[in-house]
Amino acid sequence: MNSTAMKLGAWSASLGAALLVLGMAAHVAGARVNSSRSIPLGLYWTSSAPVAPGRYVMFCPPQIGVFEEARRRGYIGAGFCPGGYGYMMKKVLGAGDDAVSVGPDGVRVNGRLLAHSAPLATDGNQRPMARYQADRYILSEYQLLLMADANPRSFDARYFGPVQRAQVKTVIVPVLTW
Repeated sequence: MNSTAMKLGAWSASLGAALLVLGMAAHVAGARVNSSRSIPLGLYWTSSAPVAPGRYVMFCPPQIGVFEEARRRGYIGAGFCPGGYGYMMKKVLGAGDDAVSVGPDGVRVNGRLLAHSAPLATDGNQRPMARYQADRYILSEYQLLLMADANPRSFDARYFGPVQRAQVKTVIVPVLTW
């Protein structure tokens, strides 16, 4: 190997190590990158803001069958949550005392139909989708309705129903999205 190739290799390794350290420092400081289409793609920052409707959250899926099937199908990845699930990011669209219904036309919160919320019968591979069914359900103070706001094909509450507040790890705030 010639001297130029060795220098280039050393420079590349140094740059890679520096980027890795920088990425780890950003993560520890609160930076999170969303690469799913459930919420706008981009850079988010963790926040101590209270969990409330209209906020984005990062949560661990509960260990129930619908999430195990979602992982098998590739809707959610593996990660550090209990059960080996990856974190999910969604928008809070319903909270304690909100009335929720899920029907063929979509999800309603307090009678208002949410945009792009009609449940799909099948996924992109033509496999049947589970569907949370609720003619009218009142969320308790411990429950949240977590939905996508950027993708009508997202795996969200229309398929898995309400999630316990305790599943939420943090509120995330968009910094740079596209």
